Amino acid sequence: MMKKLLKGDGIYSFAASLIAILLGVLVGAVVLFVANPAQALNGLKSLFIGGFVDMKNVGQTLYYATPIIMTGLSVGFANKCGLFNIGGSGQFIVGAYAAVLVGVKCTFLPTGLHCAAALLAAVLAGALWGLLPGVLKALCNVNEVISCIMMNYIGMSMVNLLVRKTVFDQLKNQSKMPAASAILPKMGFDKIFVAGKATSSANAGIIIAIVAGIIMWVVLSKTKFGYELKACGYNRDAAKYAGINEKRSIIMSMVIAGALAGLGGALMYLAGAGKGIHVVDTLAAEGFTGIPVALLGMSNPIGIIFAGLFMAHLTMGGFNMQIYGFVPQVIDIITSVIIYFSAFALFFQLVLRKKFNKGADDNANAEKALSAEAQALPEVLPENQGKGGEI
Repeated sequence: MMKKLLKGDGIYSFAASLIAILLGVLVGAVVLFVANPAQALNGLKSLFIGGFVDMKNVGQTLYYATPIIMTGLSVGFANKCGLFNIGGSGQFIVGAYAAVLVGVKCTFLPTGLHCAAALLAAVLAGALWGLLPGVLKALCNVNEVISCIMMNYIGMSMVNLLVRKTVFDQLKNQSKMPAASAILPKMGFDKIFVAGKATSSANAGIIIAIVAGIIMWVVLSKTKFGYELKACGYNRDAAKYAGINEKRSIIMSMVIAGALAGLGGALMYLAGAGKGIHVVDTLAAEGFTGIPVALLGMSNPIGIIFAGLFMAHLTMGGFNMQIYGFVPQVIDIITSVIIYFSAFALFFQLVLRKKFNKGADDNANAEKALSAEAQALPEVLPENQGKGGEI
């Protein structure tokens, strides 16, 4: 049982992510003691408690986790094909705009259909924004990092322009709120995740994000298409030699990655939390937060879901730390340090694998030697017995 466990990838991925988190928290604790020694322990306690202060905070954790799970899935999916999708920010905001536009303008649609249409528009817009980097990579071998960064800024500027032209609220300097018929259903979460009269923003978005992660796992693990994507990620030339259309795999992986990020934008701005698309020259942070979420989850869809929940938990813990006088900048430092250490998760995984696999290999070699001796033993004993009888 232990040998089988050590041979699996899951145990090493989990242990590596845990080490990265613990190191990040340790450095964060040092920062807290330097910033405010008198309240450092209370601040650290708030960070650990995070969203578990009350049921409302739990609901808010689910709300904050939803978009970064989707952008994490976007980065993780592209990574399976050997691509680094750093364009999640542009795909996210373009998908968000498409969803808000449908939500504001298409009020003639019935309630259920209106929400579905807005989500579909976001998926298509995000997929379209991921298509160009995929085509450039597949046909012209243009580095996807460069093309994705360019698409991020083009998407941000284009959305700013389109928001001003189509769905702008001048008083709030942001987009108008989608119609009620386009808002994601609460599914009873507004009655579960409450604290007194205060309700959370939790909604069906978290269910959609989890289902998307499960579907992604099934596609990558159980389908021919997923096998082809991973084969291209391991060795593109070998995949081509084996008859796999590597250009199609590259394009499709970026299209699907863009669709996932675009859906994340829709889930955030259709949550009914009063949040609109602000007209600012700043890239959407959710697109970049998806990168450490994917790293912590080791690009495994199920791991990404839990990593997204953990990052949202830290966000809520940061809000709670302000009660003890910690400024938001200190909170940003701590979360950034944890994100920084998450980039070393793969390194920790390699170290653990090398250490424990060596021990497992030594045990396996010893067992083989003992087995060989046991098989040779019946052949030696009768011969010795015969010689003993003659003596």
